[in-house]
Order: sequence, then structure tokens, then C-alpha cells
Amino acid sequence: KLANRHGLVAGATGTGKTVSLQVLAEGLSRQGVAVFAADIKGDLSGIAAPGQGKDVFVKRAAEVGIDYRAEAFPVVFWDVFGEQGHPIRATVTEMGPLLLARLLELNDTQEGVLNIAFRVADENNLPILDLKDLRALLDFVVEQPEVQTKYGNVSKASIGAIQRSLLTLENQGADKFLGEPALELTDFIRTDAQGRGVVNILAADKLMSSPRLYASFLVWMLSELFETLPEVGDPEKPKLVFFFDEAHLLFNDAPKALLDAVQQVVRLIRSKGVGVYFVTQNPLDVPETVLGQLGNKIQHALRAFTPRDQKAVRAAAETFRQNPSFDTSKAILELAVGEALVSMLENGGVPSVVERTMMAPPMARVGPLTPDERRQIMAASPLGHKYDQTIDRESAYEMLAGRKGLPTDTAEGAQDSGGLGGLLGQIGSVLGGGSTTGKGRQRMSVTEQVIRAAAQSFARSASTQIAREAGKILRNTLGGVKR
Repeated sequence: KLANRHGLVAGATGTGKTVSLQVLAEGLSRQGVAVFAADIKGDLSGIAAPGQGKDVFVKRAAEVGIDYRAEAFPVVFWDVFGEQGHPIRATVTEMGPLLLARLLELNDTQEGVLNIAFRVADENNLPILDLKDLRALLDFVVEQPEVQTKYGNVSKASIGAIQRSLLTLENQGADKFLGEPALELTDFIRTDAQGRGVVNILAADKLMSSPRLYASFLVWMLSELFETLPEVGDPEKPKLVFFFDEAHLLFNDAPKALLDAVQQVVRLIRSKGVGVYFVTQNPLDVPETVLGQLGNKIQHALRAFTPRDQKAVRAAAETFRQNPSFDTSKAILELAVGEALVSMLENGGVPSVVERTMMAPPMARVGPLTPDERRQIMAASPLGHKYDQTIDRESAYEMLAGRKGLPTDTAEGAQDSGGLGGLLGQIGSVLGGGSTTGKGRQRMSVTEQVIRAAAQSFARSASTQIAREAGKILRNTLGGVKR
């Protein structure tokens, strides 16, 4: 019942955090609670297959007083890039200007311009679904004199900086995340025919190469759940439990507004029937305002080689209700792999005295699935027909192209050639070639980017030369200019 009071799983690399996460996920699934977990290394996918009954697991089960019984759990795989699971998408509007500004690493001025763009979209009923919509909207905003009058100066330099950040973001694969069909988060909250909660696993190994995208995605999910789910008070058990691995990425360089939002969501989302568990190496990775909301704690071993490490050990020890039978700080340094200090909330919400314990073994496989096993599970998923195909309906991009009197296919053609269009677009397509996305758009290759830069330089030089020649002709025609 107290699983929705949130928690923390911490410990140094190789001490058993991922296995502890798997044990918790298995236990929650058995109780009919859906789970979402980010799979950083691919190891967690094995929860979809029964365990192999290794001697070490059978022995550990006997030591903690349980029977080892190999068991597989219902799993749905997700992937922001749509490669190792069903695609997860959100619209630009759902992300909102605050998260998007952090994702784009904008300064305060540029963030202000982005907020203006979102307000203009609201006032003009322009849906912002994907990156091409946002690009078109930014071009529209800078061309409108009334926007400057109403909201203040919107400089072309700020718009240009945002557009360049959007290009960088697209090159990192965010164009696959921002679009439709948008994820309905209630699809995470499902059970199988036996009443076990579905374990939703996000393939995050590739996503981790874009840490800001990973962190922004997780914060977006939390805020969307908070806004979408109804109040349920204090339920007998949570509807959904989130495990956020590499939790420090949520808070690194985060602006105060974003930290305040995360703190508020973590504090209030419990009444929506959602539990949040942060998984990280160091308890100091989590801000104190958030750490104070985490009632259930599993602390694996820490190594104290530096002053910061020693501070982390002391901080971890101080978060527990002390057990007079041992020194908590000393125990944290002595824990073996598969051992942990554990404190859970008791009836009435009071933390239990910390205990040193051995973790129970997982009943599912420890280690990744094979690619064939993953494909079979994805093919059998009931959600594939809903999310696997991209949708590109009329939105801000098409609406603004219509206002300018441009045919939509002409505008699409300009986008496909990296915004060059015409002859230069044809040159780029012949010499460079771009990788076509699922929406019929192209991401510029390195060759195309070089061609574009050269073409723009050529165009500037050509226009200057033409102007000079035109001046000579005009002077000759008029009989020259006398000084």
C-alpha cells in the first residue's frame, strides 16, 4: 500500500542496483501494479523471460526463506527512436515552452521568444505538433509587426539561434519523438489475463547519448501523468510505479523553475496513485527538496575514495532511521554485492529502522533478451497498431503555408531540400542525398550541409557581382557620373 510514497535505490556501479530494480518490478507486477522503467544497459529486458535457475539464485532464495520459481512477466517495449520498441511520441505543444527551452539550451531571451511563439500559436489556433510546425511558427512570428507591438521585440537573431538549436536537436533524433500519434499515458496502466501488472520498459541505451532529451522526456511523462490521471486519494495500492534510472540527469543544470515543477509533481502525484523511484549512484544526485519526499530506501554499497564520496556516505546514512545495533555509515562501506540497507514505510507512514539485509533473487532472467525474443514480444503486443505508424495531419506548418498561398507540396519540397528549394534543392538531392524520415521529410546529410553552405556563399558572391555589373551598365547608359 505504501509503494506510492516514492523511493530511492542508490549505490555504486556493480553493487546490484539494477537487480534490485528488477526484484521490485517483479513484486509490483505480481500485485497487479503496472511498472515503467528505463533500461539503460539493456539488462532489464530479461524480465520478459523466465529465470534460468542458477545455483547462486536458488541458494540465495533458500537463505532468505523463499522458494525459487522461474517466472516471466508481461512486458511492453518502448523506444523514443522506434527501433527496439513501440515509438513514444509527444507533440511540441504537450512538451511546452519550459521543457523545450531546456532541451534546446536556450538563454533567457530566447526562452522568452519561444514563450511568445506559443502564445501566438494559441491565439491563432495553430497546432504545434512537430518540429516543422515550430519552425514555420517562428518564421511567422518574426514577420508579424503586431507581435512586436504586443509582446516586445522579437529579433531575427534570437529566431535564428532557436532555429539552429532545433537543427541540432533534430540531428539527435528528437524529430522522431516530437510528433503524432502522441502517447496516451493510460496505456502504461494495464494488466494481463492473470491480473499481473504490465512492465513497460523503455530502451534507453541510445537515448542516453542525448541526456537532455532523456531527462526532458522523463519530466514530461511525470507532468502529463499528473495532469491526466484523476485524484484517487490514498488507494490500497498504486496504479503505476515509475523507476527513473540515472536520476541525476533529471537535475543536472536544471533551471529553478524546472526543479520546482519536479518537486511539486513528486509531492502531489502520490494522490493520483503513482509512485516514483529514483535510481542513482549517489544520494546527493537528488536535490534535498525531492529526497525528503522519498520514504522507501534501498542503499547498496558506496565507495569513499574522495572527500565528496565520504560526504555522500554520511548523507546516505543520515537519511535512515538509525539502528542501534550497527553503525550505518560503516555498514554502507562494507556491503557486499546483493546486500543492502533497507528502510520502508510502516503503517502510519513512519520509516522503519534501517536493516542490513540480503536482497531476494529475481525470478525472471537476469540479463538481456536476444533480438529475436524482443521482436517476438513486440509483434505480439496489442499496442503496435496504435503507435507504430506515424501520423502527419494538418497543423501549423500546412496552415501557414496556405496563408502564404504556397501549395503544401511545394513547401514540403523546400523542407526536403533543407529549405533551399528549386535548383539548389535538386543539386543537393543529386550530390548529397538525405535520410528520409517516416514523414517523407529529409534530414540533411553532411554532404548536403556543405553544399548548402557553399551554395549560400555562391549566391551571396553572385548577387554582389551582379549588382556591380548592373551599376556599370547604368552609369554607361546615363553617360557616367561626374565628380
